[in-house]
Amino acid sequence: MRIIIAPDSFKGSLSAVEAASSIDRGIKKVFSDAETILLPVGDGGEGTMETLVAATGGEIRKVLVIGPLGNQIEAAYGVLGDGETCVIEMASASGLQLVPEGELCPLEATTYGTGELILQALNDGFTTFIIGLGGSATNDGGSGMLQALGMHLLDEQGNEISWGGGELSKVNRIDINSFDKRISKSRFIIASDVQNPLVGLQGASHVFGPQKGASVEEVNFLDSNMLVWADEIAKTTGIELHNQPGAGAAGGIGGAFQAFFPIEMKRGVDVVLEYTKLEDELENADLVITGEGKVDSQTIFGKTALGVAQLAKSNNVPTIIIAGSIGEDIEALYDHGVVSINSIINRPMTLKEAVDNAEGLLTSCAEQVVRSYFYKSVNEKGRLLI
Repeated sequence: MRIIIAPDSFKGSLSAVEAASSIDRGIKKVFSDAETILLPVGDGGEGTMETLVAATGGEIRKVLVIGPLGNQIEAAYGVLGDGETCVIEMASASGLQLVPEGELCPLEATTYGTGELILQALNDGFTTFIIGLGGSATNDGGSGMLQALGMHLLDEQGNEISWGGGELSKVNRIDINSFDKRISKSRFIIASDVQNPLVGLQGASHVFGPQKGASVEEVNFLDSNMLVWADEIAKTTGIELHNQPGAGAAGGIGGAFQAFFPIEMKRGVDVVLEYTKLEDELENADLVITGEGKVDSQTIFGKTALGVAQLAKSNNVPTIIIAGSIGEDIEALYDHGVVSINSIINRPMTLKEAVDNAEGLLTSCAEQVVRSYFYKSVNEKGRLLI
């Protein structure tokens, strides 16, 4: 019996690595001799770096950078097992989790630290990058990142603008002469599922600004500033990001990558699945178990569980999903190789109880899932029939 375990993180409770281990323990309670392949995955957001480093036998390097609120913090980037590929999660340097409760400030939050991570990796000799977008506390259009990498964003008086989306309306000239020349000679794979444009009602500010603490008035202000930013980028590069899909990712940093970096934009889960080599492990597999904190109508739009199931289906392997919670409109997943969707919640409980006990609940659910799926192989004592 060969089972592939490929979950995403259960946000707020378990990392993808911890989730995979919990599922494995549940399986081994029933089939102690089962061959289990643990391949924790993700969709390009938080946890992607840890997942890829663990899957490839790489390492994590700590770096002191400027956090989203301008204070110095410890962030990190990953090096894959090939020793040549650098993985950066912008959330590590510019993420929501770095901002204390009640202190969200998208007008001032900066991506400068993300630029510092890239700069350090360039200084360390890397030329191939995977950049995971997601979980950002910022709405600065990637301006801080660009400044950290040598670009000058100047106002009418020729002075450098300060950090944050609240400053973008002051940009009068973009000076790219000092922008790090090594960037044009490097390769950047941008892992993101967001297809929102840079400006407008579907843009970065209107769609994601409220999640980062922006009021209605601030959302409108940020969007008008982002329009100025998009106009200046078009004037400088000839690239119009206003309605460009993906430009609005992570507070507009997606647009900065599109305009000033040599990039490939890919669905986050596809990047992770490629580097974890899940497809190579699917040969002769009997089942794939994946999972994440919540499965709902959004899962069909490129979340981890869908990507895993699609790849498994293409190799004629069924997939079972285990989730912290299950929302509405999940039926479409059954068209992509998913045979069942299961919640770890096994009795009435509060969200805090579920989060605090996620490890045990996930193990128990995995045990019940494999008992049900392989019921013909289990005797009355729960043992594998010989």
